Amino acid sequence: MIARIICMLVVATGFCAGNASGQRSILQPDQFKPYIVAFNEADEEIYKQLIPNEKAWNFLSKNIPLFECPDKQLEQTYYFRWWTYRKHLKQTPAGYIVTEFLPDVSWAGKYNSINCPAGHHFYEGRWLRDTSYLKQYARFWFRGGASPRAYSSWAADAIRAFTQVHPDTAFLVNLLPDLVNDYREWEKMRLDSTGMFWQTDNRDGMEISVSGAYGQKDEGYRATINSYMYGNAKAIADMGRMAKSAGIETEFNKKAAYIRNQILTRLWDNEAKFFKVIPRGLPKLRKADVRELHGFTPWYFSIPDEKHAIAWAQLTDPQGFRAPYGPTTTEQRHSGFRIAYEGHECQWNGPSWPFSTTITLTSLANLLNNYKQQIMTKTDFWNLLTTYSRSQQRIREDGRLVPWIDENLNPYTGDWISRTRLSTMENGTWSKSKGGRERGKDYNHSAFADHIISGLIGIRPQNSNQLVINPLIPDNTWDYFCLDNVSYHGKTITVLYDKTGKKYGKGVGLRILVDGIERASSAEIRKLTISI
Repeated sequence: MIARIICMLVVATGFCAGNASGQRSILQPDQFKPYIVAFNEADEEIYKQLIPNEKAWNFLSKNIPLFECPDKQLEQTYYFRWWTYRKHLKQTPAGYIVTEFLPDVSWAGKYNSINCPAGHHFYEGRWLRDTSYLKQYARFWFRGGASPRAYSSWAADAIRAFTQVHPDTAFLVNLLPDLVNDYREWEKMRLDSTGMFWQTDNRDGMEISVSGAYGQKDEGYRATINSYMYGNAKAIADMGRMAKSAGIETEFNKKAAYIRNQILTRLWDNEAKFFKVIPRGLPKLRKADVRELHGFTPWYFSIPDEKHAIAWAQLTDPQGFRAPYGPTTTEQRHSGFRIAYEGHECQWNGPSWPFSTTITLTSLANLLNNYKQQIMTKTDFWNLLTTYSRSQQRIREDGRLVPWIDENLNPYTGDWISRTRLSTMENGTWSKSKGGRERGKDYNHSAFADHIISGLIGIRPQNSNQLVINPLIPDNTWDYFCLDNVSYHGKTITVLYDKTGKKYGKGVGLRILVDGIERASSAEIRKLTISI
């Protein structure tokens, strides 16, 4: 009994050899410690925040789901991105926050915060066992003197996504007035007489875009901000239901339905079969003549109908977005497509951006989970995910290949464009006005672990007490995989597949364990749903 109590206490805060049910974990943290040791050894730790390298393993071993698969490069990237994520946890007088840049940059807000990638921070960080970081981060945006509308944001949706993993009705209900107020302020700022939200490409976090150049002052009615506001409205309506506020629930469901109709009827180009930008400030509203990767954003929130799936053909088209080191942000057949090493270092008119690749991967996972369509397959998701993983590397000056995440990529060579530019921008060295030395190193402007957990392995978070597992691993790809010690709805979840039954000793096929007890199984990899 004493051993059981001790183990339960340890599980509540971290890992032990067993879990809350007394069953032994499948994977042990020390199996993966060598990754963290190697990352530390190869790292030049220029900027330290809450958890320095020397404490990285202690933190990660207590907080992250463990992942094992035959593809060791993919496995390495998974641990590398958790290693970089913890670098961005920062303690401030307003509580914990998550940063985008490690060095201070002049365009950031309070405590070097930037709301542009906050949605990615919540989707990624929701899989941490300790929920205090993201709860304080959520309050910071609306009660800590932050700038929650500096850039387009899907904060309400992302906070709701966090609580789908760690349910907390009281937390959401308490935050609801702030999120309602934030939404109304967005309406004042960016909703005009057309009934659509508009944004500049810069404040969408996508400066120097092809479509942005068409509008007055780079303004446009974009699928990005309109989709974000739809997602926020649906999340607020859901929180209104939890708060037993029928008025809020009804109002925001109506707002969401209206925005959805605007996106589907006005931003969809039936000839190009794609969601496009309508430049703002022109005599007549007409769509830009370019497909841009952010046209996949509506699927991030499952907005489109099944007929719109034809747009996804552009992802695998080499004249569209397909490239060796990740999808381009502009279709390559367009005359405005550029891979430039001059002008602004952050251009969205061609380079591959992890920010947009993240949105595209989540959108594609939603397409494969929520729609009946014949355009994309699990293999397409696999190809995009592994391409994304292999792009997150850099050959150092000493010739060593190391894991790396930065800003924007040359989609043909894998060179980190902004890093190459910034390293010699000011008198042959780093520009202080642009953020200083290695500004983009360990850049926290995207996600990766969430694509493994909710996409590839397929834990699909729910509002209810259901556990839905729908792996997107193509048939006959791996002989084994395991995702272990996943904190979900107060339980510890394990998802494993063993082709022979010899790897994990639990039998042949796909198995789902809840607190160490097998709850579902299948001889093949397929969707499984259980109640927890």
